[in-house]
Amino acid sequence: MNHGQQQAYHLSNTVIGYLNLLTLLASIPIIGAGLWLAHAASAAPGPTCQSALQAPLLAVGFVAFLVSLPGFVGARYHVSWALWLYLVAVLLLVLFLLGATVFGLAVTAGGGGRTVPGRPYREYRMRDYSPWLRGHVSADRYWRTALACVASSRACPKVAGWTPDDYMRRDLTPVQSGCCKPPTSCVYGGDGLTGQGPAVVAVQDEDCFRWQNDPAVLCYGCDSCRAGVMEQLRRHWHNVTIVNAVLLLLLIAVCSCGCCAFRNARRAEYAYGGRMSKIHPRWDYFWSRWWRGHREQIY
Repeated sequence: MNHGQQQAYHLSNTVIGYLNLLTLLASIPIIGAGLWLAHAASAAPGPTCQSALQAPLLAVGFVAFLVSLPGFVGARYHVSWALWLYLVAVLLLVLFLLGATVFGLAVTAGGGGRTVPGRPYREYRMRDYSPWLRGHVSADRYWRTALACVASSRACPKVAGWTPDDYMRRDLTPVQSGCCKPPTSCVYGGDGLTGQGPAVVAVQDEDCFRWQNDPAVLCYGCDSCRAGVMEQLRRHWHNVTIVNAVLLLLLIAVCSCGCCAFRNARRAEYAYGGRMSKIHPRWDYFWSRWWRGHREQIY
């Protein structure tokens, strides 16, 4: 191994080693956070929105730990088979993130809500979102958990005391716009925000008839509530897709560096007649002198 190859080996292994050490250390608090959320969810008397985060956190933490461990061992102790295992895992992660990014772009297409004339907030309709997202949110297994999270949150109580003038000046989150009030197009005998009194004109939106002023009912059964949840989910998924794209680029760079380290590790193993070459400069110096002397005795 010449001096340039040795420098490339040390550089690639140093980068891979430190990077995997940081990832290995970072995976520990991620796993701890997932276990804490799981414990909090089991101790809570009812469903909590935070419990939905425990599975992704635990998955990310364990995957980061299992992938980083062979990468750190292979780079630090020059174990080529560990680097090979690490490269296979990184390649699988690249393929997974590529598929997740493409899928996220397809799912988050559309949506965003529609402006309401004279109001700072937007309103949301289910037909504006992708068919997969509509089917996912409409499934009873998901919707029961999502509705329990919405009902137990402080989204609607925060706007319970608003006056009609507040709705003219203040913005609403997608969940507040869809679940906490009737559609703005609804016209009631009282006012169009509290829903008091019978409807005096026929309206096309069925959510106007689902709305009730009872704090336990509100518009939780409205299609607009499902649309508000879909918009919130779409925004989170959009952010995750951006993160996935950034991670994909980083993993491609890491995979290239890991390939360089693996190639140099294999070259180092067979640099001297198929015998293992130590990478440390001092040991490499003594090993090369012994190998030259051994060849002189043979020839």
